[in-house]
Amino acid sequence: MTGLAAADLLEAGTTVRHSVRARHSYRGMRTAEHYFRVPLDHFSNDGPAGETITVFAREYVSTDHSEEEAAGLPWLLYLQGGPGGRGNRLPSLSGWSKAAAKDFRILMLDQRGTGLSSAIDRNTLPLRGNDADQAEYLAHFRADSIVADAEAVRRALGSAPWTIYGQSYGGFCALSYLSFAPEGLREVLVTGGLAPLAGPAERVYRATFQRVAARNAEYFGWYPEDRPIVSRIARHLRDTEEFLPDGGRLTVERFQMVGSFLGGNTRVDALHHLLEDAFVRTPDGDRLSDAFLEQVRGLVSRSGNPLYALMHESIYGQGAATGWAAWRVLEDFPEFSPDAAEPLLTGEMVYPWYFEQDGALRPLRNVAQLLAGKADWKPLYDPERLALNAVPVAAAVYSEDIYVDRELSLETAAAVRGLQVWESADFHHDGIADDGEAIFARLLGMARSARR
Repeated sequence: MTGLAAADLLEAGTTVRHSVRARHSYRGMRTAEHYFRVPLDHFSNDGPAGETITVFAREYVSTDHSEEEAAGLPWLLYLQGGPGGRGNRLPSLSGWSKAAAKDFRILMLDQRGTGLSSAIDRNTLPLRGNDADQAEYLAHFRADSIVADAEAVRRALGSAPWTIYGQSYGGFCALSYLSFAPEGLREVLVTGGLAPLAGPAERVYRATFQRVAARNAEYFGWYPEDRPIVSRIARHLRDTEEFLPDGGRLTVERFQMVGSFLGGNTRVDALHHLLEDAFVRTPDGDRLSDAFLEQVRGLVSRSGNPLYALMHESIYGQGAATGWAAWRVLEDFPEFSPDAAEPLLTGEMVYPWYFEQDGALRPLRNVAQLLAGKADWKPLYDPERLALNAVPVAAAVYSEDIYVDRELSLETAAAVRGLQVWESADFHHDGIADDGEAIFARLLGMARSARR
C-alpha cells in the first residue's frame, strides 16, 4: 500500500486528548482507566477539525512492582480477538497476563466500537443517519483505523516503541501495525492470528469449512452418542417451534452455531454437557429444556457484539466486495446444510440470515447488505513493507486451528521478513486460555532472541 502511514498522519497535526478517570487496586494488581479522543477518520485531511470518537483502555500493573518501579516499566498493548470483541476485563493476573506483568505495564484496549470505545449496536447506529450513512461510518472500524488509534494512544502515553500481543483478530491488527506504523513497535507476539495478506475471502472460508468438518469428525469420535442427539435436535426443530428466552425462534441453522465450542481445547468438552441437557419430557411430548435453551441463547445471540456479524467478512475484504463469501462457499459443503440428514455444526462463519433471525441484528440487515456489497475496501496490509520488516515477530500457529487456517498462516509467515513461527498441535485457537503463561513466555523469548 502506498500513501501515509498512521504515524505520518499523527505527525501532521492530530491532537489526541487523554484523561485518566479512575484508579483501583485489588487482587494483586493496580488498574487505571484511560480515555482518549481520537479522530474518527485518521486518513482524512480534516486534521484536528474532524469528528472524534472515544477510545478506552485499562492499564494493569502487578503490585509486585512499586508505583515508582511501575512507572518505568515498558508498555505491552494487548489486541483482543474479534472483530467486535472488547478488551478482557481481568479479575486478577493469571495465565499470559501474569507472565506479562512481570516485565510490562499491560494496556487492554477496547477496540473502537466496542466496550467503552464509542460502542456500536442497533441502538447507537441510527444516530449516524440512514443505512448508507451507517455503512459509511462502519467503514472506519477496521484494522487500519484500530492501528492508527493504537499509535495515537502510544504517543499520548509518551511511550517508546512498545510490545504488542495480538490474539486471533488481534494478530490481524498486528500485521496492519507492521505494515503502516512499524516505527511504533519494539516487538510483536501473535497467537492464532496470521491473516492472509491477499486473495478473496472465499479461499479463507473454503479452508475453514474443511477444518470445521474435520473437527466435527474428531468430536463425534470422542462422543459418538452425541451424533444422534445433534441429528435429533435438528429433526425436532424442523417439526416443532422452539423459542429462546429472548423470544427468538431457535432454527436448525442457529442451533448449528453451537459448533463454536469446537474451536478450542478448553471448551470443546463443554459441548457434550450442553447436548446432554437438550430434551425433557412434557405433557406435549419431548421438548427442548429451558436449561438447554438458555445456554444456546448465549451462544447464538449477537446482541453483545454486533460488530462481529457486521464486520466479520470485511476483515478479508481488500479491493473487492466479499458478497457473503461464507454463504456462497457453503453450497460446496452440503454436509453443513441445515437440511442435511446429519448436519454438521458450524464455526465462526457469518451468513445473511443472521440479520433476519437474530432480533439484535434485524434492524441492521440493510447496513449489513451494504457492507457485503462494498467493493472499495482499502488494503489492510502492505506486502512490500512486510517483506522488508525489521521488527522482531514471533507467532504461534496451531496446526488444527479451525478459525485461522494453518496453511494460510504459514503462507503469511513466509511473507513477513524475520517472522519466527512456533507451530504446535497441542493447542487450538484458545491456546492462551489453555496455557497462556507458557505460550507468552515462549513467544517473548523468541522475539527477544531475534533482537540479539
